[in-house]
Amino acid sequence: MTRTAVPLLIVLCVLIGLSTHMVVNCGDEDDSDICSAVIGFSPLRGSLIAFAYEGRGRIAMRHGDFRRAIADFDEAIHLNPNRASLYRDRALARRQNGDLALAIEDYDEAIAHDPKLAAPYHQRALALAATGDLDRAILSYNTAIRLDPSDAQARLDRGLAFLARGQADDARADFEAALALPAGKDARTREAARAKLAELASAEPAQVSVPRR
Repeated sequence: MTRTAVPLLIVLCVLIGLSTHMVVNCGDEDDSDICSAVIGFSPLRGSLIAFAYEGRGRIAMRHGDFRRAIADFDEAIHLNPNRASLYRDRALARRQNGDLALAIEDYDEAIAHDPKLAAPYHQRALALAATGDLDRAILSYNTAIRLDPSDAQARLDRGLAFLARGQADDARADFEAALALPAGKDARTREAARAKLAELASAEPAQVSVPRR
């Protein structure tokens, strides 16, 4: 390798490194033009450019443009069909857009690619519950809670599903479990669980004491 070729190779490596950084992290910004520029002009192609579509999709999600987000996640999945997070992203966009059946399919795909992560089971359960399929929702909550027993929100949400199915005792157990978990970032969840317990208590028929003879 000649002396001239060495600095050129260094410059090329730096440019590729910067381009890779922009591809992977463009979604951290709030301007989709950066991701669009990366998609249009980056020398990096193939599955790596899926990060830029994913980033632009997440920006669209933050702006409430769910259709645009879905279109970008479609492209990302086409380029890299083996990343579970892409299916979770598109599932959330589809849920927000009201496409519950398609969202459930995406959560199924995310779970198939990464079955040990609790979040997609929880999110799939929310989508199932929204369709009225409480039986499958509860099964999905069960797995989410088994994988992450410390998730107070999953306990609360399963309790709500039990309540909707008329299983007050099971619902009460979940609300109590949510309250029993260590306090952390779940203050609102704990307050919601406490409120539901109060509702259940007020709905119980008053016990009438029978005087002894």
